[in-house]
Amino acid sequence: MQNRSHITYKKAGVDIFKADAFKHKIKELAKRSFSAGVLMDIGGFGSLFRFNKKEYKEPVLVSSCDGVGTKLIIAQLMDKHDTVGIDLVAMNVNDILCLGARPLFFLDYIACGRLNPEVLTEIIKGINKGCMSSGCSLIGGETAQMPGMYGPSEYDLAGFCVGVVEKCDIINGSNIKVGDMVIGLESNGLHSNGFSLVRKVLSRNELKRMHRELLRPTRIYVKPLLHLLQTCQANRLAAKITGIAHITGGAFYDKIARILPASLDAVINKGSWRVPAIFRLIQNKAGIGDKEMYHTFNMGIGMVLIVRPEIVNLVRSELSRFDLRSWVIGEIIKGRKEVNII
Repeated sequence: MQNRSHITYKKAGVDIFKADAFKHKIKELAKRSFSAGVLMDIGGFGSLFRFNKKEYKEPVLVSSCDGVGTKLIIAQLMDKHDTVGIDLVAMNVNDILCLGARPLFFLDYIACGRLNPEVLTEIIKGINKGCMSSGCSLIGGETAQMPGMYGPSEYDLAGFCVGVVEKCDIINGSNIKVGDMVIGLESNGLHSNGFSLVRKVLSRNELKRMHRELLRPTRIYVKPLLHLLQTCQANRLAAKITGIAHITGGAFYDKIARILPASLDAVINKGSWRVPAIFRLIQNKAGIGDKEMYHTFNMGIGMVLIVRPEIVNLVRSELSRFDLRSWVIGEIIKGRKEVNII
């Protein structure tokens, strides 16, 4: 009978001592994003955060959970891991922003086949960078070593974000009406959606050659949009921003329709902005029509605002302060909660 007495946890593929050393290292990284609301260091059984209640009359917490998807495969193919952490934060903070919420804190989950401190440190640096650019504190997370579930160089990411919004300032689309205008905010390329199709139509060599374009991190819209909301609130115009949609999975058709009232449609004029070349390249190689493309990719528009027509110029002017390009890309008409791209 085989003697199994010397098969340790480390030999099984899980090095808890290396994990402890890694956790100690990332504590110093995470502290760079800490705000005054963080009450304890990383490493406890839970994370403590206290926001300033005096800033709100009726604070409502808003939460999100999301990942990066198969974009990670390209990062692993290129051994380039410094941007996917930014993607992870962006996918979450941009989502809660659609309700008018300010991000408060963020936690990450990293699952890997083998703990590689150099790779994981690059990921955490990206997460921390994303948190700092969105005014969000990285206060905790989990790193799970899962040999047998993932290959030695494989990993997956998930993120969890909590933010806060004044109850009377929640933006949920219920005030959208006929005549409202749709403003599109420029994306930073593909962001984090559609990569299963990208990997299907591009060869391995093409993925490598175009990796800089493909791995551009998802744009974080927190600072420009919070500035815009504050400006509108100061001028008693906040109610004139009636809807916000983050253009991710399902793209224009699903994400804009999600915030429309049942009796309204959004008409999007696809010639109203310049579609980046990467999307046309993918479309030509895949041999698919526009409807499929606008149902899969952001096509150069990472976020959509629905606003009253009288504040269109104000909105675009305030966003331009952050070097964020925007276009009027459509309008709201009577309908059945559908998006029509013409």
